Amino acid sequence: MSTIRELGHFVDGKSVEGASGHFGQVYDPNTGAVQARVALADQAETEAAIASAQAAQPGWAAWNPQRRARVLLKFLQLIESERDELAKLLSSEHGKTLADAQGDIQRGLEVVEFAAGIPHLLKGEFTGSAGTGIDTHSLRQPLGVVAGISPFNFPAMVPLWQLAPSIACGNAFVLKPSERDPSVPLRIAELFLEAGLPPGVLNVVNGAHTAVNTLLADPRVAAVGFVGSTPVAEHVYQTASAGGKRAQCFGGAKNHMVIMPDADLDAAVEALLGAGYGSAGERCMAISVAVPVGKATGDALVAKLLERAKSLKVGHSFDESADYGPLIGPDALERVRGYIDVGVQEGAQLVLDGRGLSLAGHENGFFLGPCLFDHVTAQMRIYREEIFGPVLSVVRVDDYESALRLPSEHEFGNGVSIFTRSGDVARDFTDRVQVGMVGVNVAIPVPVSYHVFGGWKRSGFGDLGQHGPDSIRFNTKTKTVTSRWSEGGGAAARTGGPAASSFVIPTMQ
Repeated sequence: MSTIRELGHFVDGKSVEGASGHFGQVYDPNTGAVQARVALADQAETEAAIASAQAAQPGWAAWNPQRRARVLLKFLQLIESERDELAKLLSSEHGKTLADAQGDIQRGLEVVEFAAGIPHLLKGEFTGSAGTGIDTHSLRQPLGVVAGISPFNFPAMVPLWQLAPSIACGNAFVLKPSERDPSVPLRIAELFLEAGLPPGVLNVVNGAHTAVNTLLADPRVAAVGFVGSTPVAEHVYQTASAGGKRAQCFGGAKNHMVIMPDADLDAAVEALLGAGYGSAGERCMAISVAVPVGKATGDALVAKLLERAKSLKVGHSFDESADYGPLIGPDALERVRGYIDVGVQEGAQLVLDGRGLSLAGHENGFFLGPCLFDHVTAQMRIYREEIFGPVLSVVRVDDYESALRLPSEHEFGNGVSIFTRSGDVARDFTDRVQVGMVGVNVAIPVPVSYHVFGGWKRSGFGDLGQHGPDSIRFNTKTKTVTSRWSEGGGAAARTGGPAASSFVIPTMQ
């Protein structure tokens, strides 16, 4: 009988046990067994992490940007030596395959690499001789204590997206990761300490509602980042904003792929398989809606999709031949199964039903085979709502304008893609579609780390996106300085003369 691990918090540079007496369960999604208990922080424990961050932040901010960048670079060196072990740990708690786990880590590290350029990224603006004897320049200064609330589906990538730019800017950070798969965030904090980050600059508090509400209410927290479901994202954004905090909150998605009649159909099908079923569909950028234009395109697409989806291998997350692994927990499996039931009740045609899948030797795991719905309409719940599982819906349309309207009019606006050989169509689509991230013959249009990631409409709350230049803007406040130095002014100021007491606002002439 295996021993259940006990997971606590990371505060002030130390691993600490939970004191609340409340715990969450961390499953092995492959077997359905509980593999760890994670302590859920109460208000006092969360406030202790905030206090640690507040105490450490001024000293950290006093480090020059190049010195802070060296800590990030050292972290990148340290994590390389144990990437394989981290991927196994991530996979064992989340259920995504080892290849997907490696990708999760890699995309997070790319943002750390971007943030290591902080000496350049923090450079302000300067105008000499803005007026007679007047110079104007701007400074980017840290906010203080910043909090990040991250989701279960990317336990390495999203925490690194949140914390790396923030600490690079001179802030201290309190991370509240998902209690479903908390081990990798805890290890990341330990590695940053080994890399030379002062104790208290990065704290990890595991918890649920109490921890989140404490972070939102505490006046010492200047800004909050969140990634998760739309209802919670909206709540966090509204609560944080009402409390005077800066907030960037990212919610749900319903990402479409439009397949034009001239598209390379084989390429589109392969892209849909990875984007729709990869990581068991538990990705905010997963393609969950295929939109073929025209009956012939729709018929051919569904035929090819059905043939290929049937051949997908669902297996243990450590099985290198598996296309995807289990869902993260029993509630996730039940929820996705419920949506499949709803789709059938609503009249969609379930051409591939994965509910009967049972993995030999892992019958209690949270596995679900690929599911494919055809003839889905925009009025159905399975189209309107995010399913977050290996379920792909085909919504057929007659023409390009109808295809353009579907993602543009949906309440979510995270990502969208179009497959076509026509440059004119692609250009028109990218210009007119009302979605934050667009791919052209690219299924999952997640931008590289030095561009901005962010959805529109009810997929994102707040004016600034994640990583890229927006991450530096979000984690700093701008101070603009206008100065005038007239001949002899220094001596007069030291003696308390007239030049030291002038209150006239200078004119820029």
